[in-house]
This record gives sequence, C-alpha cells and structure tokens, in this order.
Amino acid sequence: MYKLYYYPNNASLAPHFLLHQMELGYELLLVDKASNAQKSSEYLKLNPAGRIPTLVDGNIAIFESSAICVHLCEQHPEHGLIPQLGSKERPLFFQWLAYLNNTLQAELMVRYYPHRHTNDESTIPNIIAAQDDRIADALAVINEQLKGKQYLLGDNITACDFFLFMLAEWTLPIKKPSLHFEHLATYLKRLCDHSTIRFVCELEGIDLTPFK
Repeated sequence: MYKLYYYPNNASLAPHFLLHQMELGYELLLVDKASNAQKSSEYLKLNPAGRIPTLVDGNIAIFESSAICVHLCEQHPEHGLIPQLGSKERPLFFQWLAYLNNTLQAELMVRYYPHRHTNDESTIPNIIAAQDDRIADALAVINEQLKGKQYLLGDNITACDFFLFMLAEWTLPIKKPSLHFEHLATYLKRLCDHSTIRFVCELEGIDLTPFK
C-alpha cells in the first residue's frame, strides 16, 4: 500500500488524484503545516527538502509532486495516464509536465511566497504584480495548446491534466486566473465534472463552484 504525506490543496493534490483515479491502495497521512510538521526531524528523514508531498512506496520515499506522478504512472501503465514508451506522445507528456512544474508552478510559488524572493518588504507588491503577468503569460501558452483539444495531449486524459487542474485552481485569486482564458476555462469546467476530481476535491475541502 502506498502512503501519501499530504496537506489539503497543496502540491500533494495531483498525486492524490492519480492514486484515486487508478484505484490504488493508499493511505493519506496529513502533514500539519500549521505546526510546521514538514520541517520535523521525523519528516525530514523521508523528505530532506522539508516540503509536501512525499510518497512512500515500500522501502523508498519519493518527493516532488511531478516525480511522484511519473512514478505512479510508470508503475501502473495499464491505466494509460502516461503515453507508451516509444510513442510520439511520450516526449510531449514530459514536455508539458515539465512546463507545468518548472514554469507555471514555479511562477505561482514566487507569487504566493514573495517574501522568499526579496530582502526588502516594500518590494513585495511589485513582485506580486509582476508574477500575475508572468502567470498569465504561462496560462496563455496552455490555453493555445488546448484549442480544439479535449485534453492537454489530445483525446486521452493523462497525469498532465490532473497536474494542470491542481495548478489552475491555485490561480483563481490572481488578476487573470485560469478561467479568464477561453479554451482553458472550457477544459477546466469539463474536468471539474470528472468523478476523480469531484471525489478528491470534496475529501480535501476544495470548492469547485468557480468552475461550474
């Protein structure tokens, strides 16, 4: 049985989606951010970065949400959430997962934790404003990719779509959120009716009303 160390509406959300979608046996273990449990000595033995999530699979512990998603998909390829080895879609899967993780998620982290990126608090409003623009630019790229497509890679849902839904939900408070973009908004409204997304979001207390 897998063990997922998680916190609601955190980077653990995408792995949580995959565990449920593939109907895998798993245990959810809450990491209490309010008490900074992710920095405890016990947790750091599993995840030396002191962040959430961590997946324990037997005698190995894996951290970084995107790496966990890839691991789950490759361990259970029969579910089709990652393109087959040698297919033309496989490099595109990694391209988009990397873009979501290294560009969109990275920009969101700067936006929500601006104090980590300056030693002058007076500049924080400027950082937030700049990040809103950078996030909108990243969302525009994704919006264009979704034009005429059911899912990010085409006709079949993959782990990239669950990862994108997680990040898109995080954009709702910003100046130009994911729902500002036509193709992306249509796609997200369709995804919010997906049984896995509905179930996991209800369990984690995530409000899907904005996507209705």
